[in-house]
Amino acid sequence: MPGASRAPHAGLIELEAEERYARERYQLYKAKAYGSRLTSAGRLRELERRSMLAKKRLDRARAAGDYQAKTPSMRRGSNREIS
Repeated sequence: MPGASRAPHAGLIELEAEERYARERYQLYKAKAYGSRLTSAGRLRELERRSMLAKKRLDRARAAGDYQAKTPSMRRGSNREIS
């Protein structure tokens, strides 16, 4: 099947996007909490939990295969902070 070999790679790309999205949402909300806008501690914890779960899913998928992301922002150990 021609597309079968691409499916695992596509799945990893999707997991990377999900992890990045969850991490950025958490970081943005955390930054918002330092400002004057109202925030919820429960919401912050939920976003942190989702971010950690997405990272764990991505780490498990990477450990299952010999995969390295092609873009630096997606490589394992890249913890860029949003200023």
